[in-house]
Amino acid sequence: MPRGRPVAPILLNDDEKTQLMSLANSRALPHGLVQRAQIVLACADGEANSSIADRVKLNKATVGKWRQRYREFGIEGLHEELRPGRPRSIDDERVAEVINKALQTQPPGATHWSVRSMAEHTGISKSTVQRWFDLFGVQPHRQRHFKLSNDPFFIEKVRDIVGLYLNPPDHAMVLCVDEKSQIQALDRTQPMLPMGLGYVEGVTHD
Repeated sequence: MPRGRPVAPILLNDDEKTQLMSLANSRALPHGLVQRAQIVLACADGEANSSIADRVKLNKATVGKWRQRYREFGIEGLHEELRPGRPRSIDDERVAEVINKALQTQPPGATHWSVRSMAEHTGISKSTVQRWFDLFGVQPHRQRHFKLSNDPFFIEKVRDIVGLYLNPPDHAMVLCVDEKSQIQALDRTQPMLPMGLGYVEGVTHD
């Protein structure tokens, strides 16, 4: 027969589960936030606090704390700066609206939303917008460049070039020439990888 007070269950809708899974599987967000999302998902699956605590190497009270914080404050409650008992002035739908706008739209006259432009557009304070961006790993100010080659001898050629830097030949001069005729670049050579939760926008360098 079970002892103690019954633990309140956590029920997730599809959007909440998708957001939590994105956080739980992120390799760019802080480990603590990723772990808290994993705890909430386990709670929603009906796993006991003691079992979760043993698996994630935390004590049972800590697991219960994040279970309760999510029940009271939603995803924002997983942020370290939030304190129990603090009243919420903005609901989850408003948070999701701001994050989706940052990921899926562009501001007038710019390519990405900044903390300042998003705050001015929504009427939410800059510090709050910054906290939400940090919480979800949204980084509109950053961009990652990549290049994938279809050359079957790409690896061999890279080794040859890198080898010149690591072990240059004696009494030799290496010249690098890259010249093309006048071309108007209408688009990048490969599709852009859009910004998402926990990772930055990726574009090719040419």
